[in-house]
Amino acid sequence: MTLMILKMIGCLALLMFGMKTMSEGLQKLTGGHLRTVLGTMTKHRLGGLLTGTAVTAAVQSSTATTVMTVSFVNAGLLTLRQAIPVIMGANIGTTATAWLMSIFGFQFNMSSVVWPFFALGIVLTYVRKNSVKSFGEFVFGFSFMFLGLTTLRENAVAMDLSHNQTIIDFFASTGGYGIWSTLLFLLLGGILTMCVQSSAAIMAITLILCSSGVLPIYQGIALVMGENIGTTVTSNLAALSASTQARRAALAHMLFNVFGVVWVLILFHPFVNMVCHFVGFDPNFVPQTQEEIAHASVRVTYALSGFHTAFNLCNVLLLIWFIKPMENLICKIIKEKDDGEDFRIKFISGGLMSTAELSLFEARKEINVFAERTLKMFRFLPDLLKMKNEEDFVKLFARIEKYEGISDRFEIEIGEYLNKVSGGRLSIESKTMLQCMQKEISEIESIGDACYNMARAINRKFHLEEDFTEEQYSRIENMMKLCDQALVQMVDVIEDKPHTKASNTMTLEFEINDYRKMLKDLNIEDINAQRYSYQIGVHYMDVVNDCEKLGDYVVNVVEAHVNHRLLGK
Repeated sequence: MTLMILKMIGCLALLMFGMKTMSEGLQKLTGGHLRTVLGTMTKHRLGGLLTGTAVTAAVQSSTATTVMTVSFVNAGLLTLRQAIPVIMGANIGTTATAWLMSIFGFQFNMSSVVWPFFALGIVLTYVRKNSVKSFGEFVFGFSFMFLGLTTLRENAVAMDLSHNQTIIDFFASTGGYGIWSTLLFLLLGGILTMCVQSSAAIMAITLILCSSGVLPIYQGIALVMGENIGTTVTSNLAALSASTQARRAALAHMLFNVFGVVWVLILFHPFVNMVCHFVGFDPNFVPQTQEEIAHASVRVTYALSGFHTAFNLCNVLLLIWFIKPMENLICKIIKEKDDGEDFRIKFISGGLMSTAELSLFEARKEINVFAERTLKMFRFLPDLLKMKNEEDFVKLFARIEKYEGISDRFEIEIGEYLNKVSGGRLSIESKTMLQCMQKEISEIESIGDACYNMARAINRKFHLEEDFTEEQYSRIENMMKLCDQALVQMVDVIEDKPHTKASNTMTLEFEINDYRKMLKDLNIEDINAQRYSYQIGVHYMDVVNDCEKLGDYVVNVVEAHVNHRLLGK
């Protein structure tokens, strides 16, 4: 018995691996196109609903769709009101998995069919074209999924579940308490889904138990409802440390499913009987002949899949008209926090990594935030330069120090995240893109260091009795204006704003270099002419030199991003 249980666990692992590989392969193949569709087809609730359904059915992962949707909400490309229909559609799209397993895994014998698919998959993965390789991964995942499902069924048959008195007695003893039995199996489905982290895997077990005749249909459907709740609990736990919008989107997913479970529990038996009647399954019929048993074992899987689809469809039809009230309720439950100037990763915290390909998109948004923070840090410097009041100067200098610490932590957090992503299944282009992104964060952090070094030079000058001359102030301000233009240009480039030319950054860099060379020559002349002391000239050139270094780092960031963008096309 122990060996059989271990075999079933292994088969379940094979099934889950197949689902994951199939999803990743499709996301590699269509990830960029799917993001475009999500960003452009969600202006109306019906468009968002259909988009969420189609994308989830395509990639076989509601989590992947939710992650992309949350990314767009965080980036301001979608509002929460636009995201809610997409999440609703994702719930409908995820029911396609159950139908795939019911139709192909139970009606047909896939044990002999999957092997040619394995052969096709290995051939495709050796093709040089990356899109073909990604399709090969999908074929492999498809094969592993049905191999896992087939062997899971075969092991269940070998264990003779329908005649195992211990299992029969367990389900019989827990099924005689009416609504409490339903709630017990609902809770069990939720807990199992949270533990396994895959509603599809628990759905597969439910299908096998019901098709073998061990688990009654009503308890099986209670498990399915629990799976719907369990998968939302997982995403909410993952989003606890994420941004406000990520937590709101996760809560919308949970509220949708909880509402559905509540009204289905009220109409439980009539609703289940209606679905069973629609797919041609009689829950009260006891099959006698082998033919009747085989027919019932297939039909009961249709009943479970049909319930899963009907549950989500009816839920959508009820709630699609109340998106605005849902949004208002969610915003009241999860209020917007004032970020202030504390460090907080906005997009990649909370473990919301779905697949390596999608995680690069999350990291891209975080790098954009990092660059904007650095620009904000630089803009404190002209005020620090002009400040005369000691108390105000100390406060602003401390603020710049805080931003320098934030810059260091941004680099570490994003860098570690990218290292985790690099361990995933990435295409060759994505691996090179990841290296470009690592280069970007390193250079952006260096910009933060240059800003802090300028602040320190200004601080050293502030504590001297001598001050910069008016000409020195004017020249530093001109240099800082050039640097500000370069930083704004850099932010526009890495955020892929339209009509932005990376070549403009090089032009500004030449101007900064030429201006710095001119100021260096003028500084020597002014010191020789004794217009100011050598010491004040040193602090003056420290600021100028750090401005020139900043310009170099800006160019490096832009070049890395241009390479990243070329690979993404």
